[in-house]
Amino acid sequence: MLREDLLDLNDILQHPGRVLAVDVTTELLQEEDLDLVQPLDGYLEAISTGNLLLITGEFKARAVFECARCAGPLELDIEFQIDEQFNVVGTPSSLSHQDFAKVDADEPYPLFEGNNLMVEALLRQSFLLNYPTQALCDYGWDGDCPVAKERGADKLTQLTTRQEFEQLKTLVEPSDQSEEEQ
Repeated sequence: MLREDLLDLNDILQHPGRVLAVDVTTELLQEEDLDLVQPLDGYLEAISTGNLLLITGEFKARAVFECARCAGPLELDIEFQIDEQFNVVGTPSSLSHQDFAKVDADEPYPLFEGNNLMVEALLRQSFLLNYPTQALCDYGWDGDCPVAKERGADKLTQLTTRQEFEQLKTLVEPSDQSEEEQ
């Protein structure tokens, strides 16, 4: 079966030292939760050492996120690098006519079909690892965000401590540095 998101790496696996470089642009259509403003754009480079398949690359995209404080829409640039290594088993066919090299990917989520890299799966995985955990608007946590104030979310940032902890704070007196120095 021929799929558009498969990158055939068999030639470089059978000929260690060869390099395959490709430009990649995708919108990650299978990810419904991602709102990309600009497609994921970058390049991949693959090389086999005989025992390892090395895949490197750089990518960037612009996506819409939700501000963690005010829940307003927020456009951010995401840039990340890929630096992956996969074990290769077997002998490359250029060195032996009785065997051939194949990727031995030990991944919980499949990234290969035979010696073909599932480009979208690798990019999705790398993009999600670089996804901001708490995207914040220009006001951040400390600024006076008008959207958060309008929604009442600013009250959440002014949390009061529990009464037990307030009582414990009175037990510890702040030390004066000038007394310690004397």
